[in-house]
Amino acid sequence: MDTVTISPKFQVVLPRRLREELGLKAGGKMRVIRYGDRIELLPARKASDLRGFLKGMDTSIPRDRDRV
Repeated sequence: MDTVTISPKFQVVLPRRLREELGLKAGGKMRVIRYGDRIELLPARKASDLRGFLKGMDTSIPRDRDRV
């Protein structure tokens, strides 16, 4: 787990390893979600960027009849 510091302007720098693993670029947008006492940052992606991300997913698992 990495630790970051909040600057006087309430800015944080994401560790290089995370930026590289997630493919984040300077100027990129992030979605901010609050869950109780924690904050989650999610990279904002265009719907077209998500095309094919479920490729290879196992769809043979049993499902409830109302979820098909």
